[in-house]
Formats: sequence, structure tokens, C-alpha cells
Amino acid sequence: MDLKDHIRGVPDFPKPGILFYDISTLLRHPDAWQVAMGRLANIVRGHQPHLLAGVESRGFLLAAPLALKLGCGFVMLRKRGKLPGAVVGLDYDLEYGTDRIEIQADAVPAGARVVVVDDLLATGGTMAAGIALLRRVGAEVPAAAALIELTFLGGRARVDVPFESLVAYDH
Repeated sequence: MDLKDHIRGVPDFPKPGILFYDISTLLRHPDAWQVAMGRLANIVRGHQPHLLAGVESRGFLLAAPLALKLGCGFVMLRKRGKLPGAVVGLDYDLEYGTDRIEIQADAVPAGARVVVVDDLLATGGTMAAGIALLRRVGAEVPAAAALIELTFLGGRARVDVPFESLVAYDH
């Protein structure tokens, strides 16, 4: 199955000149959703994770059910102020400013193997920040994965662990 057939391109969203890759069309198609989860499971399983970390917010849609399928736990990497209790955060640069990503301070046991999962890899800033944050709290990060990679933006170069995606767009 070609998963691209189930991902809708929405021009000029969220602003003019941007082509947004909408995965909601894939999520609502049961066969495509099942195939995508099976392929992601095949990628991630070999890294023997204890936990999967989903990047806010669409990464949650992939990482949580994938963790269930693989029999491992799930943790959230969220934007500032979205998690209760003590958190550990990391500020990082974007092409248009800065952002912050946080995790609950007790979410990851020291030495746990955590694979980062997101819906899309673009410039790589958020994925790289998630990996750095997980290391800061004592995790070992053996890999990262995404449903979609925008190869023309070069984000893979910023990710310092093995990375795989199911679908790549070259322009």
C-alpha cells in the first residue's frame, strides 16, 4: 500500500506558501492506519525500546498506539506549561525564533531505552531537542522515527541517532 495515497496535501496552511501534510485522512482509513502502524512497529521494534516518546501533539497519535502494540510504555514531550508536576525542559532554536519542550521529571527511569516518534520530520529542530531532553533526564535514545519526512528541508542531518520514516516528500 502506498501511504501517500492516504495523506492529504493542504496548500497555504497554516500560512500562505506552506503545503501541510494532513495525516487525518490516513488515520480515518482503517486499512492505511493499520499498515502504517505495522510498518512503524517493524522499524522501532529492532531498537528494543522500554518507552516511546511522542512529540506534541500529532506524535502522540502515533507513539501511544505504537507503544501499546510493542508492549512498551509511552511518555509525552510537550510544549511549555502543559504537563503537571515537576518537569525538565529544554529551550531550542527554530528557524523563526525559539521554543521549549518539556517532560515530567519522573517519566523516564535512568538508562531506559527511549525511541522518539513524531508524525513529521521537517527541519529537525524539535526532534533533536526531544532527543537532547531525553538524554538530559537519563534516557538512552537509540533511534527516532516519523511517519513523514520532508527530505528537502534536511532535518535528518540534525538528528544524531538512526532515523527512519515511512513516507518521504522531496519537494
